[in-house]
Amino acid sequence: MVARPQPNQRYTYADYLLWPDNERWELIDGIAYNMTPAPSTEHQRVLLRLTRKFADYFEDHSCEVFIAPFDVRLFPDQKKQDEHVVQPDLTVVCDSNKITATGCEGVPDFALGVLSPWTAKKDRGLKKQLYERAVIKEYWIVDPLNQTIETFLLSEQGTYEAGPCYGKGDVIDVPLFEGLVINLTAVFT
Repeated sequence: MVARPQPNQRYTYADYLLWPDNERWELIDGIAYNMTPAPSTEHQRVLLRLTRKFADYFEDHSCEVFIAPFDVRLFPDQKKQDEHVVQPDLTVVCDSNKITATGCEGVPDFALGVLSPWTAKKDRGLKKQLYERAVIKEYWIVDPLNQTIETFLLSEQGTYEAGPCYGKGDVIDVPLFEGLVINLTAVFT
């Protein structure tokens, strides 16, 4: 095991594997981002409610739902020199060949991030750009404080188009997964 990652230094997945097990990190463009402190209670409540909706829906489908911490290597490299390891709060993977004992190796179909005060800027900026570049079909940014969900759908040109922004009382008919309908009154209680 090596010491914690240092600011202004580039790392790879091989480095990431050596970091302390009791800490959560993400790696974006070779830069390490600390995922602590732990999420707030409301963050966890909202994530749990959304996870239930997705998990119930996928019970009869081939896709799988995972919650953080769950490593997603968007551009895996056999020599472990890739510079991206993220942990979306909720990830949907429909290609079982991408699921390994250590997480997801390749691009998932759907990712969702629940904002925390210390991650909001990264979730809306760096991670959204990274997910677009990786061609994740749909990305949601969930704001438990303001009780909103921003949706982004990948266009045919490979860029995110902002979908509707939903709030408490709205119902989301999830475009990527036909028949998955989420009533936000039950999510933001």
